[in-house]
Amino acid sequence: MVAHNGRVLTMRPATVTDKAQVARLAEARCSWLEERNEPSWRDAVEDLVAQCDNPSGDVWVLADHERGVIGQMLVQDVGPPWGWTDAERAEPALYLSGSITDPTAPAIAGQRPGTVMAWWAVDRAARLAVPWVRRHCQVAAVARYNLTQGFELVREEQRTSARLYFMARRAERLDLSAWFGPQVRTGTP
Repeated sequence: MVAHNGRVLTMRPATVTDKAQVARLAEARCSWLEERNEPSWRDAVEDLVAQCDNPSGDVWVLADHERGVIGQMLVQDVGPPWGWTDAERAEPALYLSGSITDPTAPAIAGQRPGTVMAWWAVDRAARLAVPWVRRHCQVAAVARYNLTQGFELVREEQRTSARLYFMARRAERLDLSAWFGPQVRTGTP
């Protein structure tokens, strides 16, 4: 179905047929980072592309019917063994990591693809009756961006050579029809 903005977005499990498009978006992101003298993910491109094999079904892609895959994100129901307290790990949650988006993709109904993916996960968690969506990152600017999506900073932690930012947001049903059309409101998780 077509969303209010006349475009069709789909959030779906990655497949092996997505590899070329994920390679394209990863290369675009690396170039974008390098142009800004930021640390590049170039060494991780092969791993990002290989995630499309998706044997666990936990790698999702955001696809635009005009541009193809414009985002990829790992969505798991078990978080890392570090960064969260035992009580937090005992609570059901979706854990987001490894998000990458095409920096050349235009905003969609006023939002960047990373926000659309995060809000989809918040809505999906609510549809699955999972109370929390949690995520972590190691770049302060990315943490600030995640905070604009409604996540709250839970804690920061120094891990070997990286500073990690741990964030959480309560799951809730969101009106995503501006990006996915009305089917997301009644579709299966």
